[in-house]
Formats: sequence, structure tokens, C-alpha cells
Amino acid sequence: MYVFIDPLCPECWALEPIMKKMKMEYGRYLAITPVLANDLNSFDSSCRSGRSLTKDMAKAYHETACRTGMPCDGDVWHENSLSTPETAISAIKAAELQGKGVGTRYMRRVREALFLHKENIAEEEVLINCAFRVKGMDVREFVKDLHSATTKKALQDDKELVKEMNIVSAPSIVFFGEDVNEPGLKVEGMYNYSVYEEILEDMTDKKLSKCSPVPMEEFVSFYSLVATKEIAVVYDLKLEEAHREMRKLQLQRKVEEIPAKHGSIWRSLY
Repeated sequence: MYVFIDPLCPECWALEPIMKKMKMEYGRYLAITPVLANDLNSFDSSCRSGRSLTKDMAKAYHETACRTGMPCDGDVWHENSLSTPETAISAIKAAELQGKGVGTRYMRRVREALFLHKENIAEEEVLINCAFRVKGMDVREFVKDLHSATTKKALQDDKELVKEMNIVSAPSIVFFGEDVNEPGLKVEGMYNYSVYEEILEDMTDKKLSKCSPVPMEEFVSFYSLVATKEIAVVYDLKLEEAHREMRKLQLQRKVEEIPAKHGSIWRSLY
């Protein structure tokens, strides 16, 4: 799976719960590769090109949070003068040079900084602080790589991949089966989880066996910080049920709740 996202796009952020569930249930079958781009016709592209950038982007974030249940605070557009995500994209590619796992964890921290903490991810200081939040990351090496030729080459490779796969909007996912000679299946936008399951079943000749979900405390501990919506999607619960289950863990002092503008975020305490 090649997952094309725009770091500023709230619709791409709202895809996170579905991606976590796919990794949980079908991770043994899937190789998921995120591809970053900021020149696509993403959910917020019309907002960026308009005159009332701040107002329109804040509205887009608010509407996405209300519709999807994924916390997304549009006040960041009133409190910080965000413009383009090129700096953040370069930082994420620099992090990926330390390995796919490090790059994925760093990208998550950057998006948390934007959507949850209302930080300006166009500033290098913010991006470096995000690096300190990633376990196992060499921050000194990361700073060196921020503007390196290797990082620029990785960015160019992503652009060529976007062009090669004819990606015009974000989020978009391209599925490939085991036969490298078969064309990929492109899915633009975000859909219910069952749609992606059907695609996986259609693209394989064998019955896929789901992995059972790990205990919630292990799930939160692995990701460090998760939203109630992510818990709900991964464990097939309603938002109210997911919040109730997390409150039980809070009473056991395994997690702490961080109220957000739209919902709650949960941090592991171990």
C-alpha cells in the first residue's frame, strides 16, 4: 500500500484510525509506505488558494473533526501563521533516513504537533522538538539531514512516484498485489474500513486471517498518544464506549486523559 498524504490536510489526518486498524489486523500481509506531497488537490486545496486562508482552513479543520470524530483544532490557523508544509515534509523525509519505523513515528509526532497541540510545523524549532519526542531517534543526525542532498533526493523520488502513479488528490491509496506485473488499484479519498477490507480480499487468492487486537493498554503504550476515535475504530466500539474503556484504564493509572477541542487524547503512563 502506498498512502499519499498532505501533512496539512485534515482528511489525511482523519485516515489515521483506519490505518492503525489495518496494521493491527492485516499487518502480516501488508507493507505500508507513506508518500508525502503538498502539491495535490487535497481536501483543503481550495482553502489555500482563497483569500481568507486562515478562516477557511480553520473551518475545514473544525468540520473534519465534527464529521469524523478525530480531534483536529482549527484554532492553530488563528494562533500561528502556517503557510506551506515544505519544511515539515523535508523534516519527515530526513527522519525516514533513520529507518521506516523512526520516520513513521516522527511523522505522527509532527501531525500531533499541528492537529492536537496547535504548533507551527513550518518552524524548524518545532520540528526539532518533535524529534526529541521520538524514541530511538538520533536528533543530532536528524538536524544534519534536514537540508542534506540525500533528503532532497528522497523528496524528488516522492514527487516522481506521485507522477508515476498519477496521483492528483490526497488522501489516496494505491494497492498492489503480489504479482508485480499486475497494475495497482487506486482509491482516492477516505472510506469506511470495510471498503479497504474488500479490496484486500479481492486482491489475494487466499483467505486472509485477521490478527486479534492487543489489549488496549498495550495499544496505547505502543503509540504513546492516541485519540478516542482511534480506540473506537480499532476495537469496533462507539465513541462513548471507547471513552468509557479508557476511563477504566485511567482509574488503574495506566493512561492519562488529555482533553482536546474535539474529543480526548490518551497518553500511556508506562
